[in-house]
Amino acid sequence: MRTWTGLDALPGDLGPTVVTLGNFDGVHRGHRAVLERVVVEAAARGATPVAVTFDPHPLAVLAPDRAPSAVTSLAERVGLLEDTGIAGVLVLTFTRELAAQTPEEFVAEVFVGALAARAVVVGRDTRFGVRNSGNVDTLRELGAAYGFDVVVLDDVGVGHRWSSTEVRALLAEGDVVTAATLLGRPHRVTGQVVHGDHRGRLLGFPTANLSQDAVGFIPADGVYAGWLVRLDAAPEDPERRLPAAVSIGTNPTFDGLQRRVEAYVLDRDDLELYDENVAIDFVERLRPTLKFDAVDELITTMHRDCARCREILLHR
Repeated sequence: MRTWTGLDALPGDLGPTVVTLGNFDGVHRGHRAVLERVVVEAAARGATPVAVTFDPHPLAVLAPDRAPSAVTSLAERVGLLEDTGIAGVLVLTFTRELAAQTPEEFVAEVFVGALAARAVVVGRDTRFGVRNSGNVDTLRELGAAYGFDVVVLDDVGVGHRWSSTEVRALLAEGDVVTAATLLGRPHRVTGQVVHGDHRGRLLGFPTANLSQDAVGFIPADGVYAGWLVRLDAAPEDPERRLPAAVSIGTNPTFDGLQRRVEAYVLDRDDLELYDENVAIDFVERLRPTLKFDAVDELITTMHRDCARCREILLHR
């Protein structure tokens, strides 16, 4: 798959395309239904399937105080788009100038002039152009004028439309199980392993602490069963993906102030993960973060948490 940052990066020999447009944050199952249809429509027309997306999120530019936390990083988003069979991703830097384009200006410049679109595939709620003034009816009118087909898909979901907003709400509640159902995979947070207080090692549970600039929506505070994925390791390395007990919170038993994501690889005290790039894939939440009156009580609970994690991950 090819990724282009900006219209100037597009190759001159790209040829005709079938296009879709969206933020695609999380690339959830609703997104994938649209993307997979793009691939089908492109194959039928002998065209290249392309997804057009934005970075940063439009609200980060237009209303920063209302901008949502990203479910996935741009790099992960692009990788997930590739998994759908899309052949190219055009990343447009979202600016106020781009936001000021009318629907026709955007379509003429991007879909027609740059991508030679033969068809555009969108969900029924698609909005685009200045103040989101363009919708599917606008797109159909522009398609008739500029010579491309418009394929509109109904909402995808069980009982309601699946959305990135819903995924964020579920993660904020710690419901990583339902979030995974919408995403079609476990939710992931990535970051570099950094030094912490080394308190976990003293307690018998050495943890890998993710850097404060870790990317991906951080779920609610609590203890989770999950997988630690060593991103720098080769795919075939048997120690690339390891079962883990994951803690999110401020370590209230020790009056901590900084919110952290840390993972204890089950039954391992021999790993040196500092400076490695890792991912945490969240499988199930065990309990909320608690403040214990005694360290012994904390250790007993941690042993119980690890036993539960082993049970959960054994069949995953």
